[in-house]
Amino acid sequence: MAGVRRLILLRHGQTEWNATDRMQGQIDTELSEVGRRQAKDCAPEMAVGDLIAIVSSDLRRAHDTALAVADCAALQVVTDTRLRETDLGQWEGLTHLEVDAMSPGARKAWRLDPTFTPPGGESKLQVGARALPVVRELFAEREDWPGRTIMLVAHGGLIAALTAALLELPPENWPALGGLANTSWVQLTSHGPSSERPGWRLDVWNALAKVAPDVL
Repeated sequence: MAGVRRLILLRHGQTEWNATDRMQGQIDTELSEVGRRQAKDCAPEMAVGDLIAIVSSDLRRAHDTALAVADCAALQVVTDTRLRETDLGQWEGLTHLEVDAMSPGARKAWRLDPTFTPPGGESKLQVGARALPVVRELFAEREDWPGRTIMLVAHGGLIAALTAALLELPPENWPALGGLANTSWVQLTSHGPSSERPGWRLDVWNALAKVAPDVL
C-alpha cells in the first residue's frame, strides 16, 4: 500500500428521524440513543492505526459520530460545511409518506436521476460537485497521505454523491450506489500518479451494514 491513499467515508449513527423515515437533509438533528451506541461501537474498528485525519460534516449527527472515532484514534476532528447532507428544500422535515402524497413519483425520480432537484433544494450532481473539492484539497495538502488513511464522516446522500463523483461515473450510473445503513462505511483508494490523475478505485461499499435501506 506504499504510495496508495486510502479514503474512508463513514455515515453517521442513527437519529430518531432515520428511525421514522423523516427526511433530514440539512436540518441539524441529533443522534438517538441507538445512534450514540452505534457510534461508540464502530469507533474502535474505525480508528485504524494508519489514520492521520478525520474531517466531518458540521451537522451534529455526523460530528458526534466523528468525535467517537477521534477519541479512539487520539485525533482532532476538523469540520467542513461542504460535507453536509443534500439540501432537500421543501422536503426537509417531511416523512417519506408525506412527500409521496404531496408529489407522487417524485422520490422515485430523485433516486433514479441525479439531476433531479427537490423543490428548493439541490440535485445529487450538485452535492457531488460541492464535496469533491474537499478530497482534492486533501490530496494536494496532505503530503503524509500516501500509504495512510483519511476519514470523512458525513451522510448517506453526500457519501453516495461524492463516491460517484470521485469515480467519475456517468450520471445514469449513479443510482448503482444504493443507500447506506447508519455507521456503515465506504473505502476508496487512489492509485494514480497525481491529483489530476488520482485513479480512484471503490474497494468497499456499505460495510458493516445489516440492512442497507434506501434512505437519505
